[in-house]
Amino acid sequence: MPRLPFDINAVIRRIRAAVKPYPRAALFELRDEGFGSAFEQLAACLISIRTRDEVTLPTARRLFARARTPKQVAALTVGEVDELIGTCAFHEAKARQIHAIAQVCVAEHGGQVPCDEATILGFSGVGPKCGNLVLGIACGQPRIGVDIHVHRVTNRWGYVAAPNPEATMAALQEVLPTKYHVEINELLVPFGKHVCTGRAPKCSTCPVLEWCRQVGVTEHR
Repeated sequence: MPRLPFDINAVIRRIRAAVKPYPRAALFELRDEGFGSAFEQLAACLISIRTRDEVTLPTARRLFARARTPKQVAALTVGEVDELIGTCAFHEAKARQIHAIAQVCVAEHGGQVPCDEATILGFSGVGPKCGNLVLGIACGQPRIGVDIHVHRVTNRWGYVAAPNPEATMAALQEVLPTKYHVEINELLVPFGKHVCTGRAPKCSTCPVLEWCRQVGVTEHR
């Protein structure tokens, strides 16, 4: 079928409606439950690495029910943190990272995670995806959090052409309107999980097919 010139505004509007029936992206769900501080978002993002949202959400809630601030987490032992987050992947390493970040925040940053990119990326285990999600969700900065879903979907559309999430982040910064920088992750996580899936995406019922170039799609439903 012929494709329309790509219209990001129309695509975003369609996807907002399309994802309403699906579970929300974990960090945005936690934010709206009241866990929106930079430390909570950073801890939750670390928990989410290589872990499904269905596990991330109850794991983060269990941690925050016991300790929500750097001071409270630093007062625990690494073993206690590990016990609280033990359901997520690589929980032992993540417990050490979260505890160490809490200690640094107490010792050097007044008991808070500062809304500063260099500081956040300087914490052990924190990469560009988590850094940008924290800066975007908790700090209100126009940052693009690129996970595997944002990477796959935007490249499949043909909106960008990049070999990995880091390159996709840089490419999106050049073309994506600033007003969508935070929201793109919120929308494309559920869209990528349930519609534009990794294998056999649901192209026949996709609400944005008329703009999508289907780059790399060899099989679809």
